[in-house]
Amino acid sequence: MAQSDNPADPFKKALAEATKVMADNPDLTVSYSVDPAGLSGDAMRLPQVSRRMTRDEVLQARGTADALALRHKYHNEGLHARYAPPGEMARDLYEAMETARCEAMGARDMPGTAGNIDAKIGAEALRRGYDQITDSSDAPLSVAAGYLIRHLATGRDLPPGAQNVMELWQGFIEDHAGGTLEDLQAKLSDQTEFARFARRIIEDLGYGDQLGDDPDAIDDEDQDDAEQDTEEEEQPDSTGEDDSDDAQADADPEQSQEEQQDEQQAQVSMEDMADQDMGEETELPEGEAPLEPPAPQPISEADPDYAVYKTDFDEEITAEDLAEPVELERLRAYLDQQLEPLKGAVSRLANKLQRRLQAQQSRSWEFDREEGILDAGRLARVVANPTTPLSFKVEKDTEFRDTVVTLLLDNSGSMRGRPISIAAICADVLARTLERCSVKVEILGFTTRAWKGGQSRESWLNEGRPQLPGRLNDLRHIIYKSADAPMRRTRTNLGLMMKEGLLKENIDGEALEWAHRRLTARREARKILMVISDGAPVDDSTLSVNPANYLEKHLRDVIAMVERRKQVELLAIGIGHDVTRYYERAVTITDADQLAGAMTEQLAALFDSDPRARARVMGIRKAG
Repeated sequence: MAQSDNPADPFKKALAEATKVMADNPDLTVSYSVDPAGLSGDAMRLPQVSRRMTRDEVLQARGTADALALRHKYHNEGLHARYAPPGEMARDLYEAMETARCEAMGARDMPGTAGNIDAKIGAEALRRGYDQITDSSDAPLSVAAGYLIRHLATGRDLPPGAQNVMELWQGFIEDHAGGTLEDLQAKLSDQTEFARFARRIIEDLGYGDQLGDDPDAIDDEDQDDAEQDTEEEEQPDSTGEDDSDDAQADADPEQSQEEQQDEQQAQVSMEDMADQDMGEETELPEGEAPLEPPAPQPISEADPDYAVYKTDFDEEITAEDLAEPVELERLRAYLDQQLEPLKGAVSRLANKLQRRLQAQQSRSWEFDREEGILDAGRLARVVANPTTPLSFKVEKDTEFRDTVVTLLLDNSGSMRGRPISIAAICADVLARTLERCSVKVEILGFTTRAWKGGQSRESWLNEGRPQLPGRLNDLRHIIYKSADAPMRRTRTNLGLMMKEGLLKENIDGEALEWAHRRLTARREARKILMVISDGAPVDDSTLSVNPANYLEKHLRDVIAMVERRKQVELLAIGIGHDVTRYYERAVTITDADQLAGAMTEQLAALFDSDPRARARVMGIRKAG
């Protein structure tokens, strides 16, 4: 009954079934998520489709489903990895061209996919601003190369934004790799030949130093070594054992024949076992992919040994899908009522933050430009001499114009009451403040679906309680506001934090890794992640059957990974909990009422141009 209440469910079900058919895999698992779309083995993640089923949502879901299904059908990951170059630019070019090959194969064999993928490419190009780029240095070469391969392979015109990026680089690519590109049509059907073709294109474009060793040359060397080993094995043994064997064979021919058969069978069995153990390929035809599947990806990038008993029951969900609109409105009104006395203080702090940011925003201009904002200060020259051309000014970009901030809120049971109310209202006010300053904000929450273990723990019990099962509860990761959604449309979502029964247990490490993964997928130049928590990670079901520091160690490993990679600026605020033990940039407050001031000061400090003032305001302490 619940499924029929959502008008998007029939569409999502039909799209999932069509995708399985297109991918030629009835066992494919198709899910819908607000996380970036992707394909991992037999699991496919598509963009979320809301109850409203807007045209953009439907086109994006269909185009993404077709693109991923075609990659599943025409792409062999083992073979792909065999020829993949290690250098960053070379790898980007290699990936983009392989994606274009799969989509071109789909357009040839299933013409209906071409239009859907065009819609997806067009939407992505507009979102990334490709239609506004005028200089090739601002356009990614790898993306342009993928677009060109698709255009040449299918003969189809690209959507305007994509066409613009392709044309900016087309002359360069054809000048350097035009001769190689002539063989494109002959290489599309064979992934091995296309991988070699792509590596030649990369070399033609000047990135040959990033290709690494030639996989075919390595295979030839391995084959030569194997032949040499075989010849050595065939040489007579200097100990004379061969002679004695021959003598024994002459003495008893029947016994010798039976023993020889047994020895041959044993040798074949041992070779088979060795192949299975060592992962070697005995007679793999040239150009074929390895027979064995790639090793499964670890649950956590930060700690490959971190285990999760089951991920089947984990949930990544938007606030709108956890409560009806009427309930969200009621909860939001309750939140506003609870925090009426505090709103004035929070608003004053937010205004202070806005003034500090806008002061930096409006500090520098470029004058005497041919277009932009009319420079009213120089209109007197035009009045005095009407032949004088109008003067325009353009505001310079500041370092925080191209910025996204994620607020990751602990939604555990210990936050119930005043702490979660203050966290919700602070997130609301700061999101609106930063939005006015052209800074995008994402608001996320993390908890579990059950107390003391959910369906994961039930499965563990039913399966005989295996030792050291790893994380043993069902995650619930909540998206209250995505970075691209305006605050006015998502304001009521924050009321969900007032919902009775929502706040349960907290598994911080996986939540932090989830938020970090979402941020790194964004295209903004600067990414900031602020974590607000009131305690160490706790989940009774997990800690009762694993080492006592299991979740805390994983949190430390994730923090170390984030701070080591430096793709995201990470800071934390602990409410009555010393988070400086974990985070390099952190501050601890003793009372939830101090949260608003701490959040505004921390964010303002990040945008301070003086590093010393930034460190002083943030009160940074080293973890440990």
